Amino acid sequence: MANDVRLAIVGATGAVGQEMLKILEERNFPVKEILLLADPSEAGTKLKFRGETITVQSAGAQAFKQSDLALFAVGTDVSKLLAPIAKENNCLVIDNSYAFRMDENVPLVVPEVNSEDIATHQGIIANPNCSTTIMVVAINPIHQAVGIKRVIVSTYQAVSGAGKAGIEELDRNVRSYYENKESLAEVFQHQIAFNLIPHIDVFVEDNYTREEMKMVYETRKIMHAPDLRVAPTAVRVPVFRSHSESINLETEKEISAEEARKILSSAPGIVVQDEPLQNVYPMPLYTSNKDEVYVGRIRRDISLDNGLAFWVASDQIRKGAATNAIQIAEVVVAKNLY
Repeated sequence: MANDVRLAIVGATGAVGQEMLKILEERNFPVKEILLLADPSEAGTKLKFRGETITVQSAGAQAFKQSDLALFAVGTDVSKLLAPIAKENNCLVIDNSYAFRMDENVPLVVPEVNSEDIATHQGIIANPNCSTTIMVVAINPIHQAVGIKRVIVSTYQAVSGAGKAGIEELDRNVRSYYENKESLAEVFQHQIAFNLIPHIDVFVEDNYTREEMKMVYETRKIMHAPDLRVAPTAVRVPVFRSHSESINLETEKEISAEEARKILSSAPGIVVQDEPLQNVYPMPLYTSNKDEVYVGRIRRDISLDNGLAFWVASDQIRKGAATNAIQIAEVVVAKNLY
């Protein structure tokens, strides 16, 4: 890839934005010029990139005029406001928010699954929900091999999924517990330390949460499987970083655990850790700060004929957000699609 991209990061001061900076350096992304953008209140903040100190600017039309490509690491409302401005100024947007994911004119992309959709963009490409991204990387190789009829998934989501405030609340709750003080729940609905909360985001249709329904609709769009049945349960757990998921599949054709293990072992973006008798299986503590989706506990689902069960863990800040966006950008640059 030629070193000729004028890149903007919108939300550069946030957790995902700063992770993007780190990953761009690690992957040697071909940056010619970089603009770090944020809310006007954060303009003037100093950040480091490739050994240089860069001053954060306010996001706006002028910045986008100077950029070929913008990675958005901001909330839905900000994306809805700024992405059209970037598009008008011929700056391709890769957006990490929910704003455009279900727009039929916006490709929703996980490169290991549907990188060909990138070429259909009309100025905006959407990055999926972190839990969706982790799951589709793991299940798509099975779908390609034998077809999937139904997915039952329970997510075990780290507090960093709620941002810096979520991390601080878990830390504060733990300290309060050991100091015999009351643990206040401000970010989460209940005390998160020493607890599990089966409630992420707001409740919507049929008493599923919006977080859960994202996994339904986004999975269908990414995998081009409009009739795929997905039943999700999203749970917040007292883990700082890296989401885990328990996944049960009903497949169109029979597949053995050994066949699935072989397929997953050769699939892009996956590391198989599946030696349960030696206590080897994916865990969030050891998948943090890594880009792959780790899969283990691969076994037959004994409750139905064509069933498969496994467990996955992956860093939701990296593969679930920042890394996936940069992988999309790499395809854009390699194929000159901006």
